[in-house]
Amino acid sequence: MKITVFVTPKKNVLDPQGAAVGHALESLGFPGLKGARIGKLIELDVEGPDSPELRARLDQVCRDLLSNPVIEDFRCEIGR
Repeated sequence: MKITVFVTPKKNVLDPQGAAVGHALESLGFPGLKGARIGKLIELDVEGPDSPELRARLDQVCRDLLSNPVIEDFRCEIGR
């Protein structure tokens, strides 16, 4: 099973990389840009079925290792 974890800065946290990309896109004439945020994408390949135990463990791993919950949010997509 494939798990995709998206980690992004919280909305109220300054994102200097996103600001730099936003300014660069504006200077390149990218139309209608209202902002840019930079985050991380982590792909995990896991054996076994989707279960409440897997989801609880995944949530803990995301909080303890893959993100900094003080300044980042995360979300997970579980596929096949």
